[in-house]
Amino acid sequence: MPENITSLSFEEALSELEKIVRGLESGQMKLEDAIAAYERGAALRQHCEAKLSEAEARVQAIVQRSDGSLDMKSMD
Repeated sequence: MPENITSLSFEEALSELEKIVRGLESGQMKLEDAIAAYERGAALRQHCEAKLSEAEARVQAIVQRSDGSLDMKSMD
């Protein structure tokens, strides 16, 4: 994955991905530009999915104890 994508936050990557989708849907891009945009969009989608998986793992690791305090659940 390109380094400039890995440094993006989820929100930044999603925003860029949405712009790419709108551009592709418009049908106004030259073929080579559309192919490059599609490739970048695929990388952005993969990055977003990885970020979501990380967030989901972090949320699942937090378990509220019966006394109301938080505990980290093991990641087994």
